[in-house]
Amino acid sequence: MQVAMIGLGRMGMNMAKRILQGGHEVVAYNRTPTKTEEIVKEGAIGSFSLTELVDKLTAPRVVWLMLPAGQPVDDHLDQLLELLAPGDIVIDGGNTYYKDDVRRAEMLAAKAIKFMDVGVSGGIWGLEVGYCMMMGGEREVFEHLEPIFETLAPENGYLYCGPTGAGHFVKMVHNGIEYGMMQAYGEGFAIMEGSPYAEFLDYSQVAHLWNQGSVIRSWLLELLESAFGKDERLTKIRGYVEDSGEGRWTVQQAVESGVSAPVIALSLFRRFRSREEDAFEDKVLAALRREFGGHAVVAAKEG
Repeated sequence: MQVAMIGLGRMGMNMAKRILQGGHEVVAYNRTPTKTEEIVKEGAIGSFSLTELVDKLTAPRVVWLMLPAGQPVDDHLDQLLELLAPGDIVIDGGNTYYKDDVRRAEMLAAKAIKFMDVGVSGGIWGLEVGYCMMMGGEREVFEHLEPIFETLAPENGYLYCGPTGAGHFVKMVHNGIEYGMMQAYGEGFAIMEGSPYAEFLDYSQVAHLWNQGSVIRSWLLELLESAFGKDERLTKIRGYVEDSGEGRWTVQQAVESGVSAPVIALSLFRRFRSREEDAFEDKVLAALRREFGGHAVVAAKEG
């Protein structure tokens, strides 16, 4: 199957590589040409403008966007609207707010262009182990694209969630839950760090131990084991934790739906607070984001 990949950042690049490894054809474009040149070496067909990209695709065209949420997506869609034809398909695989999906799908539908929203989880590890994906849109479009989804995902790793917006909605809630889980781990290790037993504890070993049959075992704990193995007390980074849009949107949705979600809300607000102080639990969160998503951390101040 042929697919265009627009956006070759941490996620888009590795997804393009996995699609290529699955025997599909990838036509790639990135605002920075060096990224395009990099994926060409892996077997992709390079394009250095959206016009060139569309010209290299066979109808019905499939265009996958892996771009930062918000204006970058709108900017690219405005251009693609003038280039694509009825029956073509646009996929948004970034971390988009589901209400934006509904608006964009209606805009594309006016020109008979299909749209599918795909929430993607897996971070920088997806190339090796596959991506967990949540899809929203017309079922027949989902079924048409399924060979690509099967290539990207591990076994049982993707799900058609419903009409437009459903995929990104489920991914939004997924990330809200992630916020709460990370906060709980952060607070737990902070309690140990502040205890009389801190000097005796190897946190990498503790994280490893808790993954051996414990009820709190998880991939996040595997990543914590790795993070503590590299930096025993996380002294090299500050406890400065960014938040992506999904955490805010999840809390906003809880308010709109009248659903009590205190853990997720507090974990979001704690990230705001992290930018004012340098607590150990926030170092844990920052380290986790670096491990699973390759997100930048703020280096600890010297001296």
